[in-house]
Amino acid sequence: METWQELKVTVKREGEELVSNLLIELGAQGVAIEDSMDYVGNVDRFGEIFPEVEQQEEIVVTAYYPDTVDVATVEADLQARLAELTDFMDLGEVKMGTTALAEEDWADNWKKYYEPARITHDLTIVPSWTDYEATAGEKIIKLDPGMAFGTGTHPTTKMSLFALEQVLRGGETVLDVGTGSGVLSIASSLLGAKEIFAYDLDDVAVRVAQENIELNPGMENIHVAAGDLLKGVEIEADVIVANILADILIHLTEDAYRLVKDEGYLIMSGIIKDKWDMVRESAESAGFFLETHMIQGEWNACVFQEDQGYFRCDWRLACSSILSRGSAISPVTIEDKETSKHMFQVMRLKEDDEVTLVFDDGIKRLARVLDVEARQFELVRRIS
Repeated sequence: METWQELKVTVKREGEELVSNLLIELGAQGVAIEDSMDYVGNVDRFGEIFPEVEQQEEIVVTAYYPDTVDVATVEADLQARLAELTDFMDLGEVKMGTTALAEEDWADNWKKYYEPARITHDLTIVPSWTDYEATAGEKIIKLDPGMAFGTGTHPTTKMSLFALEQVLRGGETVLDVGTGSGVLSIASSLLGAKEIFAYDLDDVAVRVAQENIELNPGMENIHVAAGDLLKGVEIEADVIVANILADILIHLTEDAYRLVKDEGYLIMSGIIKDKWDMVRESAESAGFFLETHMIQGEWNACVFQEDQGYFRCDWRLACSSILSRGSAISPVTIEDKETSKHMFQVMRLKEDDEVTLVFDDGIKRLARVLDVEARQFELVRRIS
């Protein structure tokens, strides 16, 4: 009987997607995730409460390899690649261990983790080998979890799907950045988006996304290509969605603002708690305004909206203009160069244009551009 090999890798929760992807790139035929957070506040599909599980900062990623693969070499390669990323991400103390499995054990151990999962009101993720009948109004996303990038049930993916369900009304153009399994593109199509353009830097992800898309009928409106975030992209979109690491998200907000249509949306997920402020600041600096903030365990997701009619004016940039809450003097001088750049180069404000400035004291004020060179605004009136 053919045997399989199981490689278990224990890392901090933030490293789940990274380690899973690396293991797939190193030849794994499937990965499974053990995360204590999965048992927080949940019941199973029959209403039975999950047992109390001690919460840990670490998760276990289990990868499966045929006996023809030298797992010792895989382990060494993985350690080397993770070592290159220690400055990029805190993975904690990485632990690895291997076990030999019989083929029948492999089949049971691998597929038992994956069952149909109702993710949102409308969307259910179904493993490709499962014969599943949808109920009225239920939209099915078929995925092959053994191909790469998990099952689509990770908290960051769930919140991304909730966000898409919130903003899509039909007929939109969507950009899916770092598409991975393609699950968000498939969901966008099911929720009525007209055209979806999916990008990933990883050639494996591009192939996997395309294969998963082909498992779902009627997905001809999804176009998958290799790409580095939004660099070189010129397609304007109603919605841009990115479920990737926070340290990478901050590098796409400028391009997202360039490409998103008026009053369009930027959805970002994959943000660990400690990185939320950094991502929010990056999006707001680019010109977006926070509409929705979602939290599940240590993970954050958000929906930002583009709105040319508003601009946040931090009191540190014009401190002489704020006397107290509700009291300000004119004119307002924008002293920060980056803020000025967004106002006059990205938003292209000119003299006599009016915008709403949202000051750090929480007050919105209508302001008129007095002098572009001097970066001065006249405060016209208080709005709220």
